[in-house]
Amino acid sequence: MAQRNHYGFTGRHAVVTGGAAGIGLAIAHRLIEGGATVSLWDRDAAMLEDALKTFKQNVPRTVSVDVSLEESVNAARDATLGAGDAIDILVNSAGITGPNTTVWDYPVADWDQVMSVNLRGPFLCCRAVVPVMRKKGYGRIVNIASIAGKEGNPNASAYSASKAGVIALTKSLGKELAQTGINVNCITPAAVRTGMFAQMTQQHIDFMLSKIPMNRFGTPDEIASIVAWLSSEECSFSTGAVFDISGGRATY
Repeated sequence: MAQRNHYGFTGRHAVVTGGAAGIGLAIAHRLIEGGATVSLWDRDAAMLEDALKTFKQNVPRTVSVDVSLEESVNAARDATLGAGDAIDILVNSAGITGPNTTVWDYPVADWDQVMSVNLRGPFLCCRAVVPVMRKKGYGRIVNIASIAGKEGNPNASAYSASKAGVIALTKSLGKELAQTGINVNCITPAAVRTGMFAQMTQQHIDFMLSKIPMNRFGTPDEIASIVAWLSSEECSFSTGAVFDISGGRATY
């Protein structure tokens, strides 16, 4: 195991959406390792219970939330604040892939669902949490986008378009908050092997691997490492920025 850099999060509370599994769960572990307290927001209550079993100490709080619904997100924010936790860090990791098919065959209902979770979700979470951060004059927001949002993967139009939207949302919000002490950045990973692979065809998985010069998928821990820096006070002069972590796939 590679030696980890240590970022100090003592006294900071982080909200991680999609925190019950995969990348979100790895991020939660990394932030807690640095001394943060964490709230895991996820719509799958059973998976949240399983996630808690992976923590030996400093066990996170959990909140059941559907990030695509405004009232659910606002209730999750209020529950987190009501438990006595500030919200210093927000990591928008919740996401779905949608089906792998061409644009002309893409079911409209599936398109709407992908957009609701992947793009509307980060918008609603930022909208709910930013006023809390502004009162404190400090915050770190990290949005999990994708290399697909920059390049557009075939047979994944909704996913690609939603992640392109996350990139643009990050840039807009970063500029709006640039003088407030709140930094907003996003990352664009290439494919990372998580439970989300179950939502994809093997053909699409093979296509994604073929595009990565390192000839392997990323790991959740590798994603968590860059998110830890972006969530830290040391990340003080980057906002509205896009950070690639793609095994060499990114070309711009």
